[in-house]
Amino acid sequence: MEEEVKQAAETEPLKDTENGGENVETEVEKEMESSSEKPEKGHKNRNQRKLDALHQENGKLAQEKAEIHEKYIRLYSEFDNYRRRTQKEKLALIKNASEQIILGLLPVLDDMERALHYASQTEENAEKEGISLIYNKLKTFLTQQGLEAIQAVGEPFNVDLHEAITTVPAEREEDKGRVLDEIQKGYKLNDKVIRFSKVVIYQ
Repeated sequence: MEEEVKQAAETEPLKDTENGGENVETEVEKEMESSSEKPEKGHKNRNQRKLDALHQENGKLAQEKAEIHEKYIRLYSEFDNYRRRTQKEKLALIKNASEQIILGLLPVLDDMERALHYASQTEENAEKEGISLIYNKLKTFLTQQGLEAIQAVGEPFNVDLHEAITTVPAEREEDKGRVLDEIQKGYKLNDKVIRFSKVVIYQ
């Protein structure tokens, strides 16, 4: 009999008499299930917070990248403009480096033209040929440096090229505003006016 009682006690589930006879083992299993679910939910919340932080950090980095890229584009554009401007200035400086020297030689060229004009009125051919030879050499050299005479007589008066010394009344309507005579020849050096033509114009 004692052995039968023991076996019955071992096989029969424990009952909680205070709770209406419910199984104690069922209560323990429920508590274990609820306790196992809580850490899982907490783990999911931590992962979500990490993802949110990563997304926020990624947004900040993307904004910083866009700002840095914009600064780089602006700096590159400014540097490119500076490079082009300095290159243009350097070329202009090299091109017109002889401007002061040529300006100093222009009065000599004027004197030689006048001497050649007066020599053509005499019968001294040797003198005329000598002056003409020197004049042509000097003029050829200056032309090679970029010097170019400004056309004046018969041309419309242009304030960018001509300087009016005096005016005379025009006999014909179509002559008004045109250059009658050139007192001093003007010159351009590499398309830059270095001396204006001094002229008489019709009015």
